[in-house]
Amino acid sequence: MEYQDLSIFRVPKTFRGKSKITVQLWWIVQSTIFSWSPQILYGWRRFLLRLFGAKIGKKALIRSTVKVTYPWNISIGDYTWIGDDCVLYSLGRIDIGSNVAVAHKVYFNTGGHDYDQITFDIYAKDLVIEDECWITNDVYLAPGITIGRGTVIGARSTVLKSIPSGKVCVGSPARVLKDRIMKKPVKQ
Repeated sequence: MEYQDLSIFRVPKTFRGKSKITVQLWWIVQSTIFSWSPQILYGWRRFLLRLFGAKIGKKALIRSTVKVTYPWNISIGDYTWIGDDCVLYSLGRIDIGSNVAVAHKVYFNTGGHDYDQITFDIYAKDLVIEDECWITNDVYLAPGITIGRGTVIGARSTVLKSIPSGKVCVGSPARVLKDRIMKKPVKQ
């Protein structure tokens, strides 16, 4: 039995969402003036991402070591942080809400291959992180999932299914550990 024949694999013409030239130009910009920019130049990186079609909210902090496949498939809300060495593999849409803290080395995956087809067809599924979430270090986020508002995903977790709002989750695969209960603010 033959399982896959990569000699017949083809990327659909409109799959990237922009021309091959635009894709290559972005990758050149990202590997040079985006990644070479000092950490404090958050506004510069917001500008570059917006120039290539990303929707970036006010005061979003995106580190220079972040890798974005297709910025035109990215939406990042106000006051959101994207930490060092994160990968936004944006074959499909990645929508990240406001006030979201994304730590280091988080992998946002929106793509895969249909392994049941000999043609190994490529696909994309959108990924959503709702407002006020904290995605901690070294987390993998699978295609098609949604992380509900205010949820925390613990370090080194693998999220393969959508997670409801207001939870603390850990593990591989990630599972709900407990509700996220907020302490009352201390009066000053």
